[in-house]
Amino acid sequence: MPIKAYDLTGRTAFVTGAAGGIGRASALLLAQAGAAVHCADLDAQGLHETATLIKEAGGTAHSHPVDVTDRARLKQAVAACDSLHVMAAIAGIMHSSPVLETRDEDLDRVWNVNFKGVLYACQEAARHMVASGTRGSIVTMASGAVDTGGPGLLCYGVTKAAVVQLTKTLATEVGPHGIRVNAVAPGWTRTPMTDRHDSEAQTRTESFMARLSPLGRVGEPDDIAHAVLHLASDASSFTTGQIIRPNGGVAMPW
Repeated sequence: MPIKAYDLTGRTAFVTGAAGGIGRASALLLAQAGAAVHCADLDAQGLHETATLIKEAGGTAHSHPVDVTDRARLKQAVAACDSLHVMAAIAGIMHSSPVLETRDEDLDRVWNVNFKGVLYACQEAARHMVASGTRGSIVTMASGAVDTGGPGLLCYGVTKAAVVQLTKTLATEVGPHGIRVNAVAPGWTRTPMTDRHDSEAQTRTESFMARLSPLGRVGEPDDIAHAVLHLASDASSFTTGQIIRPNGGVAMPW
């Protein structure tokens, strides 16, 4: 029998970035906990695969091919939920370039997805929850990059730091409605986004990151998805405005 605090039976969750990586793992885990999951992503094929996996496991899934930077389309997708108890705003992209080589278009592209996309999802979810009187949970996706600088991390780090500020600010504004807002800040996690498409370079990077962790490994999507489930569930009913760090105990050396 599942632990009651983690039982999401009868609840509805909306997950952005659900086509793969942490988003897919979170959608699958929320469905396993009993939630009906609305999956959103720009990648229609990956989205279909996630929804199929949920349904094949006996869960309920709905697909929304949507670009999170399109406020109107995202609003329409969230409005399609009869009820909404959980928003997991996970969609994001990574870009690496030295500060002196960063172009306007690089920053704009990452900012639009990593911050504006999360902002739009949070806004629509909060409006939905307030209007319906739902004491829901909003979970955003930050990064270990918010705790330290690192070569090439300007665009990515700045957007994730903005997500942290959004999380803390929104928590103070919707808390009186019984809505909780928290962020997950993962350490290095093996996902399609961190795949460098060079197996030798990938192995070197993961080996380096694993050595920084007392646990001796990098993260897997399920490691982060369990943090999302915790924040989405009643197990964290007295937790809001917090940044949860499933990072393997890594303290970056630079």
